[in-house]
Amino acid sequence: MTVRRDFKEPARCRPDLVIGRDELFTAARDQLTRGGSVLLHGPAGIGKSTVLRALAADYGESARTVLRCSATESESHLPFLALADLFGLVLDEISDKLPVAQRTALESALTGRGESTLQRDGLALRLAVLSALRALAAAGPVLLVADDLQWLDSASAELLGFAARRLGDTPVQLLCAVRTEEQEYDRHLRASPPDTLAVRLNPLSRAQVSALLDHRGYTDLPRSTMREIHRTSGGNPLFALELGRALGESPTPPRPGEPLPVPTSLRALVLSRLDMLSGEARRTLLVASAGARPTLALLHAAGRENAEAETAQAAALGLLATEPEGPAVRFAHPLISAALYAEAPAQERRAAHAALSTAASDPIERARNLALATTGTDPEVAARLAEAAALARDRGAPSVAASLGLLAARHTPPDGAPAPDDRRLQAAEDAITAGEVDLARDIAREVLTRATVPAERIRAWEVVIEAAGQSLGEVDAVFPQALADAGDDPRLLALVHYRLAWRKLIVEGDFAEAREEAAHTADLAARGDDRRTELMALSFQASTETLMGHPNAPTTIKRALREPQDPYVACHHNGVGAARFRWLLMSDQLPEARSTITALLREVRRRGMVESEVHFQRFLAETELRSGHCGRALDLARESLRLARDSGIGLGASAMLASLAEASGGDVDRALALAREAAGKAEEDGDQMYVSRALAALGHAQLVAGDAAGAVGSLRRVRELEQGLGITDPARGRWQGDLAEALVRVGEPGEAQDVIDVTREHALRLGRESVLAVLDRAEAMVRAARGDHEAALSRLTSVQDRLAKLGYGLEEARAAFALAMLRTGRPGPTSYDEAARLFRRCRALPWLRQVDAAVAAAAPGAVAVPQQTAPPSDALEGLASMERQVAALVMEGATNREIAARLFISVKTVEATLTRVYRKLGIRSRVDIVRLAAGRHAK
Repeated sequence: MTVRRDFKEPARCRPDLVIGRDELFTAARDQLTRGGSVLLHGPAGIGKSTVLRALAADYGESARTVLRCSATESESHLPFLALADLFGLVLDEISDKLPVAQRTALESALTGRGESTLQRDGLALRLAVLSALRALAAAGPVLLVADDLQWLDSASAELLGFAARRLGDTPVQLLCAVRTEEQEYDRHLRASPPDTLAVRLNPLSRAQVSALLDHRGYTDLPRSTMREIHRTSGGNPLFALELGRALGESPTPPRPGEPLPVPTSLRALVLSRLDMLSGEARRTLLVASAGARPTLALLHAAGRENAEAETAQAAALGLLATEPEGPAVRFAHPLISAALYAEAPAQERRAAHAALSTAASDPIERARNLALATTGTDPEVAARLAEAAALARDRGAPSVAASLGLLAARHTPPDGAPAPDDRRLQAAEDAITAGEVDLARDIAREVLTRATVPAERIRAWEVVIEAAGQSLGEVDAVFPQALADAGDDPRLLALVHYRLAWRKLIVEGDFAEAREEAAHTADLAARGDDRRTELMALSFQASTETLMGHPNAPTTIKRALREPQDPYVACHHNGVGAARFRWLLMSDQLPEARSTITALLREVRRRGMVESEVHFQRFLAETELRSGHCGRALDLARESLRLARDSGIGLGASAMLASLAEASGGDVDRALALAREAAGKAEEDGDQMYVSRALAALGHAQLVAGDAAGAVGSLRRVRELEQGLGITDPARGRWQGDLAEALVRVGEPGEAQDVIDVTREHALRLGRESVLAVLDRAEAMVRAARGDHEAALSRLTSVQDRLAKLGYGLEEARAAFALAMLRTGRPGPTSYDEAARLFRRCRALPWLRQVDAAVAAAAPGAVAVPQQTAPPSDALEGLASMERQVAALVMEGATNREIAARLFISVKTVEATLTRVYRKLGIRSRVDIVRLAAGRHAK
């Protein structure tokens, strides 16, 4: 089909493409924009056609003519079919421009008249295709779009390859897609123009698969199911969508431990070669599909005596991956294993599991297979599964423990001890630890429908509240019910009041009330002899006191550190280790803070505590950022954000920290987008505590981006929010120095000084040395803006030394940058080398770009600004302080950029100030100011 410029189709959105394909799409689009060609390749279902269509719609508008063809396997034997698709509608336009012999050959091939063949009319046809493309290109650019090149009839493929290799500078571009495995695209690339870019589409990540399914309407699938869909599909979009559709249409979800149901459409796709296997080989593969880590030795132990020959037969058919060096039996794609298992009758599956229940060497694997081989309740099987779950928990595999716990509950008799619901709740708690909050919440809600024992109900309510994460406002109705269930039992009441303390902080944003509630919880837990809850409450109280600048924080931390300790609390993200880390970080003890959080991160990874891992990775990134290790911080922050998106935990907080890291060491536009995402997520969750943190990140990114006015707007709101929250410790968000600097840049040095004075009082009270140094840097800018440059220079030199001794590398570099900017235009040497060196050491790329811009502005040829002299007072009478300074520098010949650098304000602020000066002095331009100065001096 051909689409000319005057017959455009309506613009189409590309909803699926933006999920996981942005960078790929941009690279391909750039290649096409440069005049090159693109070959998309990858396995079936990976999304090649989607990307191809989107690129054609997006770039096709630039071409005068778009030629399209899409081949199918059933039609691949028909010669010249693709050629007819491409040129059929333009034949009339080009036929009279071709030599007679070429025109005759091409018309014969396209219409089928004359029975043209490559053997008889080979040269004429080859030249005809080349001439046809050149004729079309003479009238304007041509884009040739071909999907499924692997099914192109051989005659059309040969002709197109001949023309493609000879197009040279002719404005004809190819946009093609071909199904390949590994490096098979080479032969297609050889038949493409020399400047063709080969782009391989790789599998989607788990978060991208989840986003794709959400977009298609499969929004109610638990995260544990999403994880299985990603694993089974191998990240293939088509496979993932088909699995999601099958699950969405299924009335019952798969049982714990069982593979996902595979729809018939996918079974036919991946098992087309299964009928070629012998019956015994098929049974061997079924045993392999039922095992977690199948090996030849395991298959032998499970009774498959001829496993070597049977797996070799399957490998020859492409069902198994060939790994001659390793003992593992690996399916060519996870979906083959799932489809093979789904295809087998239930009796054969149970037989395979029964064989593996004795053959497997790992006790967890033996217990899992025993459960799947057993029907109905069985106390012995349930006990073995519970033991296996405990072993998985100890190994740091809480997700496996949750799955085994649910299997144990399923096989536990109703009157068993422990009861089935006890085992379900343990599974729910394991799921929480593993970050599978949807599964945990569903289990707890189910238990609540029948539980009557108060302790059991409170345990279930805890899971429901924990699963809500930062969105505690969504479970407000739970708290009265939980308090009623707790009665007057101090142990149960402590559990509920601990959650209420978090609600006071997150939903109501009241630090003082949250602190009181935490203290009350600790007392209740002590009365109920619940040391774990007591330690969690004390840790929460200590963290709250630290963040609000309460003098009791060190004492409360010491109380939380007293023996006996609880290993779980010690490494939990809301436990005493985390509380101590916050104190160290805010107290400028960076090396000790780093070692503390590194040890905590190592421990939670060992235990498989996903939520704690998300938070601790973010904490470590923050520590590295404070230390000026921007590259390392950026890597950690991006990984934390990826893990948060994957697990659905701590997304707002991770986006906030990633924004700070991007603004310091990455991409400022990305920093702005992440900060806005974090603020939106906090607002959506009703999380008062993180709204201010996200806005502080936004203000910082705006300042780095040069939007001082935007930074002032964001950070003023942070100031209002934190005053309302009762937060007085400036080390919590460290936004005050940014606000003061932004205020100076917009011409508000008075307000900047007020911010500095108020913050300094709290910083002095709490001994926050790094905060005091940053405030002094901001105050130097205020003094410079007021014309006191000598005092500003002296203070900045001192600040740089102090920050270096404290280990705040990035803040040290910012002080050096401010010092270099202040010296610009003054007598004596001016060098940005020191600032550039320090920023380079930090890998602070956005700041290095600012240094480059400043160096360019101060390059030879720019008007030098002599040392400021006092202007005639009567000439500038009636002007405000900032207006007088700007006017005086104009009188001395300074450019707007130089004035901005000297006064630490933005160029926009200089322009706005000059407008007010013109109005007040009754003049029209800066030339009139210079003339005014000359006239006054002449007198």
